[in-house]
Amino acid sequence: MSSMVHPKEALFDAEKPFPVIPSCEHFAGSEKLIRKALEMQDTIGPVFDITCDCEDGAQAGKEKEHATMIAEVLSSDANKHKMAGVRIHDYQHPHWKADLDILVPKIGNIVTYFTLPKTTCAAHIQEMVDYIKSLCNKHGIDRNIPVHVLIETHGALREVWDIAQIDSVQVLDFGMMDFVSSHQGAIPASSMRSPGQFDHPLLARAKTEMSAAALANGVVPSHNVTLDLKNPYQTYKDAERARNEFGFLRMWSIYPTQIKSIVDAMKPDYSEVNDAANILIAAQDNHWGPIQYDGELHDRATYRYYWQLLERAHLSDLALPDEAQKRFFA
Repeated sequence: MSSMVHPKEALFDAEKPFPVIPSCEHFAGSEKLIRKALEMQDTIGPVFDITCDCEDGAQAGKEKEHATMIAEVLSSDANKHKMAGVRIHDYQHPHWKADLDILVPKIGNIVTYFTLPKTTCAAHIQEMVDYIKSLCNKHGIDRNIPVHVLIETHGALREVWDIAQIDSVQVLDFGMMDFVSSHQGAIPASSMRSPGQFDHPLLARAKTEMSAAALANGVVPSHNVTLDLKNPYQTYKDAERARNEFGFLRMWSIYPTQIKSIVDAMKPDYSEVNDAANILIAAQDNHWGPIQYDGELHDRATYRYYWQLLERAHLSDLALPDEAQKRFFA
């Protein structure tokens, strides 16, 4: 088995692999909710990321204390799985650099990503990315910290293809509520809920454009929240529709019961997972040359598709065939 080449080595060469990250991102603002979310990663399993919120979570005038609290919690033993990012203040806010000045030295080696909200143009995101890199260099942090960008303004949507091409951008998040608000009442409040959020032409156009820009540039498109906190089935249906109709591969959660609904809705179909395992096992046995499976020809192009599907299934805690688990994830 040791002589067999792993898919990660065989299938991508110099090509940039598509990010395979959890399909759910859970937001938490206060210390109490952040710690509760970290505990849930143990009870539910490490199948979701946590976004600690400096933007809406911090009280006005207490931005420094809030960022320091987040750094301390994520530096502690409570952060067992190292699957937590931080949303900082937006470019127009006077505290965005101070957020990073506090966070990067303390948790730059372990933070999963930084989320950048309310951008209006690609140039602002580039400046923020450059500042993060300069802090990493200054403090001897030898990694490229991924960046997630909220697309929630007219300007961001207009420049979404440029934003998606910026180095370090890993995820584009659709910020539906701010986006609807920016339309000055032209989009009704009912369109913040289903089915309007998918059917209203301006929202469908925005989601489609953002998702297309993300996927074309090797970036993960992430869907907005479900406002109905008490109905897990509504969250499930929203996540399912976002995944199957608009190509979203990730979705926000703002309430604990939403996490499992999102993960379940975005899991790959098990029959496809079984096919993926069989195809990849046969391909590995054939040194990644072309094979026939179930009367169909498969080569490196389909192997990449099935490998990414298998990785997503593994991240979602979907049971994999034993041989695939042993070969690829042991």
